[in-house]
Amino acid sequence: MRNDTLMVQGTTSDAGKTTLVAGLCRVLARRGVRVAPFKPQNMALNSAVTVDGGEIGRAQALQAMAARVPPHSDFNPVLLKPSSDTGAQIIIRGKARLDMDARAYHDYKPRAMAAVMQSFARLTQGYQAIMVEGAGSPAEINLRDRDIANMGFAELADCPVILVADIDRGGVFAHLVGTLELLSASEQARIVGFVINRFRGDMSLLQTGLDWLEKRTGKPVLGVIPYLHGLHLDAEDALPRQASGDAQSRLRVIAPALPRIANATDCDPLRLHPEVAFRFIGPGGAIPAADLIILPGSKAVRADLAWLRDNGWEPAIRRHLRYGGKLIGICGGLQMLGKAVHDPLGLEGAPGSSPGFGLLELETTLAAEKRLRCVSGELTLAGAAAICGYEIHMGVSQGPALARPAAYLDGVADGAISDDDAILASYAHGLFDTPEALAALLAWASPAGVAPLAAFDLAARREADIDRLADALEQHLDWPQLADYVPLLGA
Repeated sequence: MRNDTLMVQGTTSDAGKTTLVAGLCRVLARRGVRVAPFKPQNMALNSAVTVDGGEIGRAQALQAMAARVPPHSDFNPVLLKPSSDTGAQIIIRGKARLDMDARAYHDYKPRAMAAVMQSFARLTQGYQAIMVEGAGSPAEINLRDRDIANMGFAELADCPVILVADIDRGGVFAHLVGTLELLSASEQARIVGFVINRFRGDMSLLQTGLDWLEKRTGKPVLGVIPYLHGLHLDAEDALPRQASGDAQSRLRVIAPALPRIANATDCDPLRLHPEVAFRFIGPGGAIPAADLIILPGSKAVRADLAWLRDNGWEPAIRRHLRYGGKLIGICGGLQMLGKAVHDPLGLEGAPGSSPGFGLLELETTLAAEKRLRCVSGELTLAGAAAICGYEIHMGVSQGPALARPAAYLDGVADGAISDDDAILASYAHGLFDTPEALAALLAWASPAGVAPLAAFDLAARREADIDRLADALEQHLDWPQLADYVPLLGA
């Protein structure tokens, strides 16, 4: 086995793979090891732009932050961005290559695996250690053939594997033993131990179970990670289940949970702000009164426009604006606010056009070439607050509304602000990420007479949470046993 690579696989989605890899990256980085994260194949609509002008899953960008290295397309060589229940855009080494349904992609996997191994080979030349994240579960029987995300990669790369499970969901011993039983003999041998994630309770009551697990499988438990309350790490894809804030919050913000919502992490600074009450509103949910509505990005703008209309958002938005509320559209949300969205090439569904909400004098046409770039600039609101974000979109917008831009990004006008100052739209993801931009936008959205909200720094919060996670791993993982397989973990 390689001694500089370790793979983390999970018994289920959201078992803790992303978290464990991020924490391991930070632990190694703090020890002076040059470490890179790696996820062979990801399926996510939260993505980030890399230093080499590509696109990777947001979780791998987070892990790069934890490793203290700039995000690169080699960290996530295959990214699937679902556009329907059976189809997805295929991103290979950072670039959109084609759209496929599930069956066609299954046949394409050998070519995708070649890209995976090329990226992995480059990383082995440039980094001392590589922390690899699997996808879903390695025991999905229907996906074992031509697997490139879990054991298919581990076998080809010849690397050791840790299996992680979430005890907070219940059934942790069944998850671990059942997953192990469903693997082949060579795959079982590749698993060097288990990590149990999100434990809360009395460890003495868990010990008999740990003893049984080790005796039953012959594999060590390498650590039990406590439930870290309030830990925030950028989500790979899932939306937060709970609203933030309460009746005492000074600003109420809502956003629709679009079926193909993209880069929902744009809302994280609002969700985490101590004085903001934030909620995603799901299908059929009542649309409450709010001070600010966010229309987020979308991987299928026309389909999500139809969903918004079916779920009563169009009259709710118009009523919200009549009563003095503010509205922000980001990327796909900007496109929805215009008069029409045209997709002549059928890039996000059947070719055709859809009427937008008509709240801004602009129209958007989807184009084959995706725009990918990191951006910095400033808002046109009072104070010219600094923005630092990125663009990921296939649409080109035109119209008189753009003559009053919301921002200047690298010296180029971006987005629009309505003549009545009630609507702001931008193509910039990360619109709220800098403390300056967040403060300016919250001040713009606040009702008259509301004092400025407290400052909030998302980057500082993220760094603190990554270090908190790394501290927990330092305390609760069995480092001597891990060093038997990855010597650098014992450095």
